[in-house]
Amino acid sequence: MDRKLLILLRTRGHDDPRVERAIATFSRSGEHAAIWFAIGLLGATLTEQGSVRNRAWKRGIVATGVAYGLNTAVKYTIKRPRPSLDELPQLTPTVTELSFPSAHATTSFAAAAAYSRALPAAAPLFYGAAAVFAVSRPYLGVHYPSDVLAGAAAGTVIGRTLRCR
Repeated sequence: MDRKLLILLRTRGHDDPRVERAIATFSRSGEHAAIWFAIGLLGATLTEQGSVRNRAWKRGIVATGVAYGLNTAVKYTIKRPRPSLDELPQLTPTVTELSFPSAHATTSFAAAAAYSRALPAAAPLFYGAAAVFAVSRPYLGVHYPSDVLAGAAAGTVIGRTLRCR
């Protein structure tokens, strides 16, 4: 079923090369959780030092970093290779050849859960961006759907556990 879903995501919505490039560009901004760290740093910089909101942004940065570290440890323990579909090559480069779990999904959902505490009104935007990051990975052919589902679940748990109360 995982492979069938991957093939579905690799064969639907690929009619316009501009869409593929836009999704690939967006997805690359999530490498090493770069965009999420930038959002957290911006939030922490723009809020009053020591305030509840400032602490929430900082805890979100920590949650994102912990999610990235744990994801990497799991990835190197499981050692699941990335999908390989001869007729459908990957549409973006990857940092490693390892697939499970998706670091994009793990860090994105950890950040969304944590940053939603810092800026509750933006929670739908954070989670929407996290979902797009997650779906972009099988769309681009670099993760199985189960990789992103596992990453999203792990990231949500990490982000909710480590965010400010």
